[in-house]
Amino acid sequence: MSRVDHARGEGIRRIFAAHGWRILATVCLLLATMLAGVGLLGLSGGFLTAAALAGGLAGGFNFFAPSAGIRALTFARILSRYGEKLLGHDATLRIARDLRLWFFRRALPLAPGRLGALRTGDLLARLVSDIEAVDGLLVRALGPLLALLALGALAIVAVALVHPPAAVLLLALAVAIGAGVPLLVAVGRQRVERDRAAARAALRTLAFEGLEGAVDLAALDAGPAWAARVDAAAAEVAALERQRRRRLAGGSLLHGLIGAAGLVAMLWLVLRASADGSLGAAAAAALFFATVALLEVAAGAGLAWQALGAGLASLRRVRDIAGRAPTVADPATPVPVPEFGTLAFEDVRFAWPGAARPVLDGVSFVLRPGERIAIGGDSGAGKSTFSSLLLRLWDPQAGRVRYGGVDLRDVAQDAWHARIAWLPQNAPVFAGSVRENLALGAPDADDARMWRALAAVRLDRAVEALGGLDAWVGENGATLSAGQGRRLALARALLREAPILLLDEPTEGLDQDTAHALLHDLVAALDGRSLVMITHDLLPPGIVERRYRLQDGRLHEPPHPQERPPATPP
Repeated sequence: MSRVDHARGEGIRRIFAAHGWRILATVCLLLATMLAGVGLLGLSGGFLTAAALAGGLAGGFNFFAPSAGIRALTFARILSRYGEKLLGHDATLRIARDLRLWFFRRALPLAPGRLGALRTGDLLARLVSDIEAVDGLLVRALGPLLALLALGALAIVAVALVHPPAAVLLLALAVAIGAGVPLLVAVGRQRVERDRAAARAALRTLAFEGLEGAVDLAALDAGPAWAARVDAAAAEVAALERQRRRRLAGGSLLHGLIGAAGLVAMLWLVLRASADGSLGAAAAAALFFATVALLEVAAGAGLAWQALGAGLASLRRVRDIAGRAPTVADPATPVPVPEFGTLAFEDVRFAWPGAARPVLDGVSFVLRPGERIAIGGDSGAGKSTFSSLLLRLWDPQAGRVRYGGVDLRDVAQDAWHARIAWLPQNAPVFAGSVRENLALGAPDADDARMWRALAAVRLDRAVEALGGLDAWVGENGATLSAGQGRRLALARALLREAPILLLDEPTEGLDQDTAHALLHDLVAALDGRSLVMITHDLLPPGIVERRYRLQDGRLHEPPHPQERPPATPP
């Protein structure tokens, strides 16, 4: 096993180990439920047989001990089943919580560098359906299989004390049903489960992207074609599900045939033992009915094995994401980040993995405290790459990025990110209240700070009209206009009070008047902070002090200002 695979497995093993006593208690309760069920049927069969042979006469026959045992086993079965359901689902929910937290902790450092090539729907499928299959392993697979294994061992030992030939027969049945049938059914199952997990993820992705892009699909009259793709993906999932069910049905049939043959053999054994006097009639009946109960309980093994296969296939998909190495790593001994300082790119060179040419090749510039600059360029010129290096989502292959004279490679990412307030392109407005959206920028901000940030971007009156900080803004800011949504996202960035404000296409999708008003409000709200604006738009005068253009991997400062006031109508 490679180091990466080992690290992937260690995290999940630790999660299950952290709830080890709950898992063990769940398996024990499940085993107690099975034992009570088997004992109940075996004792009932022996009791009824003995009562029938006694001819209903009380003399010489103890009715009370067996009936008391039946009542005790009945109550024990009820209590153990209730406890197993309660504790098992409690453990499952706790494991689900920890798995999702673990996945987020592993995945967030990968965004956007390592996750940028993955589709959102695929990530959603891994986060929801795949983790659900993994966290359900205890209830649907591991618990039943471990309890069945323990039940089989206990039953064989107990029967060996009563009638050794019957124990040999039970051992043969256990091997055939517990190992032979699963092995036969498992041929090719790993591939089927892998294909099923991938097909379900593809279907979820198509459905998610169709909902997200419903407006564009309608505008392009592409809805029917997309629906056909969804139908084809759904048909593939249905075909794999049918194949899966046929395997389960085949296993159940084989299980039934072996069980029927085993029951006939057990009946012959106990009748023969009863006839030669080596086994009493009541004990013979108890053995036979106990075998019936054991085979009935073992009938769930097929579903458990199938759930185990599905869970392991989903586990591989989850670990494929969580086990990826981040694009940058913190140093063993991070250097403190200066509170204020000059940001400098020094002959920076960067090429994306697998690319033949560098995107940035010898980029140098200096941003002093309080300066405002804009960086433009054609699509693909490297503006987003520049932002990624500034945020230290990637490290340059050559050259250095410094802040206050400190190389960013020598500082912790969290400490560096605390010095930057970032407004990404298409910054989201989350479903929730205004307060909850603002608190993402500064969780400790009080109402007064939030109102000041809203006033700085001229959104305070609109928020008051909505109902204040606790007003609901809806999915993607449904209750806000596009300009108000951008202003809310900007207020969230300003709340961080970081010395550098990085804006990526801040006016994307806004009309010119709204965009220019937003930029003027931004400059007034900076309060001495440095500004780096990534934009391809022309800016009105006074917004930035210098403007660069990315071209051929280098930063060029035009000899003449490119900013100009908005055109006035004739």
